[in-house]
Formats: sequence, structure tokens, C-alpha cells
Amino acid sequence: MKLFSSLIMRIAVILLFIIANSFLSEAQSIDKGEIKGAVVDSVTNAGVDFATVSLFKAGAPEPFILMNTNQKGEFHFVNILPGVYRLTIDFIGYRRKIINPVVIAAKMPGLALGNIRLSAAGNVLREVVIQAKVQVMENKADKLVYNAAADITSQSGVATDVLKKVPMVSVDIDGNVELQGNANVRFLINGKPANIFGSKISDVLQSVPASQIKNIEVMTSPGAKYDAAGTAGIINLVLKDNLIKGINGSVNLSAGTRLENGSFNLNARNKNLGLSAFFSANKQLNSNIANLGDRLSFNSAKDTLTRYVQDRFSPFTKSGYQSGLSIDWNITSKDVLTATVGLNQNITHGTGRIMQNQQTYLSTGRVLSDITSERTDATDFGGNSQNWSLLYKKTFLKEGRELNFAYVASATQNKNYDSQLTSYQNGAFPNSGIKSDNPGNDRETDISIDYVEPLAKNFKIETGVKAVFENINNSVVTDSLLNNGTFVNNPGQTYKFNFTRKIYAGYISTSFSLFNDFLNGKAGIRYERTDIHSDLSNDAIPGNNIWAPNLLIQHKLNETQSVKFSYAYRIQRPDYGDLNPFLEIIDPRNISTGTPELKNETGRKFELGYSKSFANSSSLYIGVLYNRNSNDIQHFTTFFPIYVANGTTYNNVSLTKTANIGSQTTLGLNISGSAVINDKLSLRANLLLLEKNNLVPGLPSVGGFSYNANLNATYKLREDLVAEAFGMIDSKRTDFQSIRPGSYNYTIAVRKQLFSNRASIGVTTTNPFNHYTNQYSSAYGTGFTQTNLRQQTMRSFGVIFGYKFDRIRNNKEGAS
Repeated sequence: MKLFSSLIMRIAVILLFIIANSFLSEAQSIDKGEIKGAVVDSVTNAGVDFATVSLFKAGAPEPFILMNTNQKGEFHFVNILPGVYRLTIDFIGYRRKIINPVVIAAKMPGLALGNIRLSAAGNVLREVVIQAKVQVMENKADKLVYNAAADITSQSGVATDVLKKVPMVSVDIDGNVELQGNANVRFLINGKPANIFGSKISDVLQSVPASQIKNIEVMTSPGAKYDAAGTAGIINLVLKDNLIKGINGSVNLSAGTRLENGSFNLNARNKNLGLSAFFSANKQLNSNIANLGDRLSFNSAKDTLTRYVQDRFSPFTKSGYQSGLSIDWNITSKDVLTATVGLNQNITHGTGRIMQNQQTYLSTGRVLSDITSERTDATDFGGNSQNWSLLYKKTFLKEGRELNFAYVASATQNKNYDSQLTSYQNGAFPNSGIKSDNPGNDRETDISIDYVEPLAKNFKIETGVKAVFENINNSVVTDSLLNNGTFVNNPGQTYKFNFTRKIYAGYISTSFSLFNDFLNGKAGIRYERTDIHSDLSNDAIPGNNIWAPNLLIQHKLNETQSVKFSYAYRIQRPDYGDLNPFLEIIDPRNISTGTPELKNETGRKFELGYSKSFANSSSLYIGVLYNRNSNDIQHFTTFFPIYVANGTTYNNVSLTKTANIGSQTTLGLNISGSAVINDKLSLRANLLLLEKNNLVPGLPSVGGFSYNANLNATYKLREDLVAEAFGMIDSKRTDFQSIRPGSYNYTIAVRKQLFSNRASIGVTTTNPFNHYTNQYSSAYGTGFTQTNLRQQTMRSFGVIFGYKFDRIRNNKEGAS
């Protein structure tokens, strides 16, 4: 759309004007100062993550700027005018710390407060009143942070429910996640890979309870420290930890018509040793999907046509659990060792009943054949994963110098069983059927070393190396139904596939501040070498080398406004399923296969953004983005009237393969923000506008305009009673060979706090006035067109209960 492109360009020009104007005004302004320090535990000297640091002007009742400490407990205010201020630090379980006065002098604008020690609140915990408000959304220079723990209505459901509220992120009705309209997202949980072999990432996310999530970090242009994989960027789910001494924990339960889950957390800390354990389980109750597919195929002359209609009804259930144990040991004040172990399980059971009709006729209307059949099928998937890690962190006398070592490993075993049986009306043809048993194993080991060296006050270098070892063993045993009613092994569909991938990486990155903090930024480059081996007899999977640079520049206009520009080079490696060349023929009319020769999809991401924060915790972000992906990995479908595979002939087959198809460009505008209207009402909204084009040599470009929007309203009925309404709409989108459906959903929830905020109970409903979510889509290609209507049950009602308990130990108890 030319109008949309023109709008994007105008906004980009305005943002560039803001940057240029700030350069001129800054050159004429007076020197501004900075305040920095680190918040640490008074006993362990460990940094206190997520503490709220508020800066007040002299005599002001409300802070004019506030922030949360990072994982090291550090905070850094910049561009502070000379004057007298008051600084407060708050964190649950600790006594409030007040530093007054804090003086910024014109001749000495830099103020370093060093380590600020917080003492445990002990028995007076319930009397502590935290006045500063933690922002639910934080637009940091290199990432956007959604503080789920600060949003009391985001504590129910699963991770995909929370992700729906995050700017730039969209989630469809199946739990598939996109970032800025791109599905190639690299997911991390506490900075570690979140994938489980054999499970879709949507299944993994739907096994993580929302109550476990502390915050969600969204990095559209990750730095060189992070893996280059994921052309969309990285989403990191940070789970809750605990630095409070004593014993504390929580229980969260929910029951509903579609989803039930529960989680239990227990934390214990004494002196330099901490222990955390959790268990969570969830079950998606019987859900139904109705699917009506209508495919019309024809020859080149279009004088003979075949219409194939499938009317499918598929009930399914999902369940799973997660458990984990973590021990951290402060060996000394500068040496921390953390060990974790976790277990995960996902189980899916589905059945299907499909009525099928295939009619072949001439363009004159004369019917050549009319075949009606019924197919029943069943799918059972079970995945079990174990993961463990050992992390060591070393700090030094020199402030900022740091060494980190990480060993992370996982092992997954899964079993996937599929079967289908087709019977024909009036016995016109013998019954046909197939059974497939597909067990697999996956092991991954990541070893990394990272080092940080501050060379000057405003300049530091980060460097590191990493090795990733992946090994997948997969076997498929397939039996086909004979005319005599017995199943025998089908050698053409029975195979073993071993896949090994090794990735060796190294990076160097700099963080800098120029011209008296006028410009801040990061720049780096990452090298990754990939070696791939498999036991394919006729195909070789190529290895590759890549260099992935990145750049981030930020300028703070004042204490509350900033502009930034970022660039990142990203890749998307083909996954195991994309490379596996063996045919999947569970549905003989729809066959899929992979391509071993696939190359990496590469992406270049540019973003120009403006952010503004307000004293009442409101915020605004406006960003313009441009992405270009080359060697675009796409699934494409080809229709074959007759298809021969492994000596067996199949009729009227849609064959879906993966391939590197041309390139894709994306131009977008993102506007997100939060507004605190008054003490009772607050709003959050996000609007993402995209214009995509798929460019394929020799073919006209395919694409168009799409949008995603959501709105969240929270209203405090009373101090202990909150209501929330959330709505999301995602438009349809034109892809390379199909038109993908749009969707919408809405949720209403009410929650009441009980027992001095130790417990809460709530009710929630999703799509209460719509039993089904309807999705219309279409696909097309040489010799065929297809339309599809998919209906899935989304209406649900539920009850949520949460309880927190603690026995906080004061300093005297902790020292005994």
C-alpha cells in the first residue's frame, strides 16, 4: 500500500528530525549529571535484582523518574540537571532505603553511590508500604520488558496468555507466536533454549504457568552475546527467583471449562545458600476443531476437474507438567555457583472423523466418477525432557569485571503414534489404512564462557565463546493395511534418521558512552560455524560460516525521552523436520517432506524508535522497522494427479515441501503505550502495522498489508478488588502461496485480594459470546485452488486461586 509506505516514511523523517534537533539543543544546554550505584543484600552482598529505585525532586511527593535494578542490582540515572534530590529504594522483603539529600553539582555532575545495602524486613514486612510504582512496560535501549509480576491480572493461564499482552507479539488460537509478524522467534527460558524435540514451541509455552513468570524480555535486535538464530529476534521468559532470607512460597490453582492448571513454588534461603523448587501441571480439557476443506484441481486445459471435499471433526486433549530444583551457593562475596535440574512432560491425544467426497467431472458438467469415503484417525504424542545446568559467576575487585561459565544440557525422549483407516461407501474399494510409530531422542549440550572487562569509565568490552552439540536419533516404523485386513510392514515408509549438528561461536562486543553520555550504544560481531552430519544415503546437508554484526545507538533527550537506532544480522537455521527428506503419508491426499539442501534464511533488521516515560508510570513507544530476509524458508504445495512414492501410486496428491524461495521484505510501524488515567483506571495498548512482500524470481511479488492490535483495561473497583478486560485482533495475511486467516479474542477477569493480600480469588472468561472461533483461509498453485474453514472452541469460564506464604528471617536470625 503506497499510502501506508508514505506514512511510514513520514514518521521516520519525524523521528530523524527529533534526533537532529536534540543534537542542536543539547549542544547549547548546560552540563547534566548522572547517579549510579548498586543495590546489594546486607548479608550476602549479592545484587538485588528488580528493586525499585525512585528519584524525587526536593519536596516533591511523587518521583519524577524511577527504574528497576538489573540482575547485578545496578541502576544508572543519566541526564540529571544540577540540583538537590531524594532517592528511595524498595523491594519486597527488605526495609526501604532512603538517601537524602542527593546533590548534583554543576562542577561535579557525576555521583557514584557505590554499594547500597538493604536489610531484610523481618517481622515488619507487612508494615512496609511501597509507594513507588513499578512500570508494567519498560522500553530499555536493547529490549522491551513486560513485568508480568507487576501485573496482578497476568498471573492466571499459561505463558501464551501472557505473551498476548506483550507489544509487537501476536499469538494465534493455536498458541503459535510471532514477533513483528515473523514466526522465526528464538525462545529462551531464563536465558536457556526452550525447545523440546518433537514438541512445537507452542506446546512448550502452554506448559509454563503464567504465575511462574517474572518478566518477559523482547529483543528485536539482540546483541552479539546472543545466538544469531531467529530472524524475528529473541523472547526470553524470566521465571521468578527469590533473594529473601527464610522460607516462602506460593500456590496457584485454576479450574475452568477448557484449561486447568496448578503450580507450587517453595524457596528457602539461609546465609549464603539458597534453594528453590517448583512443580506445575496443566490440562487442556476436551477441545474440538471442525475443519471443512474444499480443493479444486484441474488440468492445463481446464476441461477435466476434480473436486475433493473433507469435512473433519477432531476432539483433542493436552496435558503436561514441569518441575525443577535450583541451588545457588555464594561461595564468597565474589563467587556464585548455581545448579539446576528440571523435568518436563507433554502429552497430546487426538482423534478425527473425516467425511470425504471426490468427484471428477468434465467442464460440460458430465460426472466421470463420484467416490465417498470415511476416514478415522488417531494421534498420540508423549514427550519427556530432562535438563540440567551448572553456572559459575566470578566478580573481581575492579568494578564491572566479570567472568561467567555455563554448562547447560538436555535430553528428550518422545513417542509419536499415528493411525488412519479409510472405508468406502458401499464397499466400492477395499479399505485402506496405515499405522506409524515414531520414537525419537534428542540431546543438546551448550558450553559457554563470557568475560566482561571495563577499559574506561564509559567503555567496556564483552567477549566469549560457545559450543553447541545437538544429536537427534529418529526412527519410523510404518505398517500398511492389506486387502485381507491385516497390517504388514511398509519398507518404503520405515526408516531411521540420525542427525548431528555442531555450532561453534565466538563474539566480541563493546558498550560505550560518548560526548558526556550524549550517545550511548553497543556494537559487536558474532561468528558461528555450523557442521551438520546425517546418515542420508544420497543427500549431504551443507555446513556454513556466518558473521553476524549488530549496532545499537541511543540518545536520551532528557530524563524521560530517548531515541534509538538498531541494526542486527540474524539467521534461521532449517530445523530437523525441514531437512528430513522422508515422506510423511499419514494422509495419502496430503503428503509432506523436507529438503536436505536447505540453506540458512538470513535477515537484516533495521529499527528507529522513540520512547517516552511519565512520572505516573505511563509510557509511549513509536518505532519504524524494516526487515529483509534472503533465502526465505517457505512451505510450498504442488498438486499431482498421480504421484508415485516408494513403488506405491497415489492419486490427487498435494505435496508440501520446504525450500529457499526468494526474499521477503517487511516495512512496519509499531505504536505501544500505557496510560494511568487515574488511581482506578489504567490502559495499555499496542498497534502493529505491517506491509510485507514476498519476492520470487520470475514471479510477481506476493504480499500486502496486515495489522495486529490489542487493548488492555484495568479498573480498581476497590483497594482489594480489580477488574480487567483484554481484547486482541489479528488481521488476515497474504503469504507466498496462501491467504492466512485472521482471528480475535477477548477476556474479562475480576480478582479479589484476601487475607492481607496473601491470597486472591478470581473469575475469568474468554470469548463468552462466541462458542467457536471461525478462520477462513485459502491456498493456490499450479493446477489447484483450495479454501478452508476452521472452527475451534475458544469459549471458556474459569476460577483462579492464589496463596503466598513466608517466614522471613531477619539479619540476626540469618547470622546465627
